[in-house]
Amino acid sequence: MGLTPRQEKIAEMVRTLGPITGEQIAERLSVTRAALRPDLAILVMSGMVEARPKVGYYYTGKNTLSLLTEQVNRIKVKDVQSVPVVVTTGTSAYDAVVTMFLEDVGSVYVVEPGGILGGVVSRKDVLKVAMGGSDLHKMPVKVLMTPVTKIITTTPEEPILTAAKKIIDNEVDSLPVVVPANLQGNKVHEHEVVGRLTKTNITRVFVEIGEGRGGDSYG
Repeated sequence: MGLTPRQEKIAEMVRTLGPITGEQIAERLSVTRAALRPDLAILVMSGMVEARPKVGYYYTGKNTLSLLTEQVNRIKVKDVQSVPVVVTTGTSAYDAVVTMFLEDVGSVYVVEPGGILGGVVSRKDVLKVAMGGSDLHKMPVKVLMTPVTKIITTTPEEPILTAAKKIIDNEVDSLPVVVPANLQGNKVHEHEVVGRLTKTNITRVFVEIGEGRGGDSYG
């Protein structure tokens, strides 16, 4: 969400001289009030500048970095998550590998009936077994998967910054997006997989915001 040179001049003028009217800004920049209107509208919509009737424009104290931070903090996992790639617990290790290559992913989530998360298996997991001489066609994927108790997850409502920190801290490529299932009282005993959050999902958000695309569609 970068500003044009003229918008930066206007923001600095409002910061140092505000409150200041549109007519006064236009006069100082030697442009017409009409030519200035789009720039002022962008600054007001960004939250950097606010306007008061009969008073003029004044500075809010926010810079582009703080505005970007606020914008990113509003983005939830559900806004950027992708469709999960899953296999069932009865799937063979071989078929799991085939699914990974067809879907171009590094891991697949292993689910039980109802989409309940049971575990995750990666290409590295399968490679270790294959190097040991095991028959991947005969081995069920649940034998080599990482169990659900050791999986780091996220939820649709979690901020992407929090989820991104989980990915970095745990050195994983993706997180399963889950919602509670089979509640018993106040305790959650199982989780249903509803999405997948990857490094690519998160990177795409920052690229779109940096290019001024798609920012308003999040949050």
